[in-house]
Amino acid sequence: MQLRRHFTLALLIATVLAGPIGCTTAPVTGRKQFNIFSPQEEMQMGLASFSQMKQEQKISKDAKINALVEKVGKRVAAAAANDLPNAQWEFVVFDSPEANAFCLPGGKVGVYTGILPITKDEAGLAAVIGHEVAHATARHGGERMTTSTALGLGGAVVTAVTSNQKTEEKVLWNGLYGIGASVGYALPHNRKQESEADRIGLTYMAGAGYDPAEAINFWKRFATFNQQAGGGGTPWFLRTHPLDETRIKDIEKWIPEARAAAPATAR
Repeated sequence: MQLRRHFTLALLIATVLAGPIGCTTAPVTGRKQFNIFSPQEEMQMGLASFSQMKQEQKISKDAKINALVEKVGKRVAAAAANDLPNAQWEFVVFDSPEANAFCLPGGKVGVYTGILPITKDEAGLAAVIGHEVAHATARHGGERMTTSTALGLGGAVVTAVTSNQKTEEKVLWNGLYGIGASVGYALPHNRKQESEADRIGLTYMAGAGYDPAEAINFWKRFATFNQQAGGGGTPWFLRTHPLDETRIKDIEKWIPEARAAAPATAR
């Protein structure tokens, strides 16, 4: 019974530590966030990581592709400018078959050539870049690092309070904590951030002059790609992203909001 109380205490500590230490608000959604990292710290880490990536990964030399990504990126970044002051926007195309893109804190955006056949056109690319830029403006990177720090400390507490237990019991309680922290908190939180990035990204897409409804077409193409690649077998509760059908339904629901938020000149 005492060990169970210690385990519960560890989970509470891990959750509470991500609490009032640093309270911020996500744009568009208004969700309250907990982040122990300052915008300056996040930006410095983002700039350092991106600089290293550009040295280690192959950058595309396709002038047409680079021009397209730069064009769409600048339009989306302009729509997000008020939500990420002092951003150092940079858009780089990495020559890789990986169907992915990312945005590091500070405004460093990477697009892999493997996703371009799925984006298909300028509007599809805007949906992807809008989503990634939203991760940066909502400061999801710092929020995830805060969660990781808190859960790591919780794990240290579990290790400490089980130090006098038998090896089997130590393994059991540390395993239970790891599973509970991941499935019960970290993964649901990641999915929440991904949905939030979808919602915020739609407003940036609309603000940049693209029809946010085109995001639905992109995600349908991406869902087809996932099915063909065999990526649909993971149970929903073990996923870092929402199910494709779930995010498409959510996007359909958020389109009117995105259109209403766009400047009249961009509609």
